[in-house]
Amino acid sequence: METTNLPTHGPWQPGPWHHGPWQHADGPGWWPVIPLAFGLFWLLVIGGGGYLLWRRSAKAPTSAESVLAERYARGEIDEEDYRERLAVLRA
Repeated sequence: METTNLPTHGPWQPGPWHHGPWQHADGPGWWPVIPLAFGLFWLLVIGGGGYLLWRRSAKAPTSAESVLAERYARGEIDEEDYRERLAVLRA
């Protein structure tokens, strides 16, 4: 009886660490995490863009009274002019 000295594992015979294209010896590996991370990334990108658009359009319109108060605070108009214009706005 002849014995050959061929290795038990080689490229023609996968070793114990490889049981198929989606399995490893100690679990399924990272393949389920990659699609979840990719989806989370795009969810954050789209959500962030939507938030920025919402913030840009959600600015409250400036009322005439607040513009008048700002002009008075900056010193562009005096108190008498401010009171006259405010009375006209409220009438």
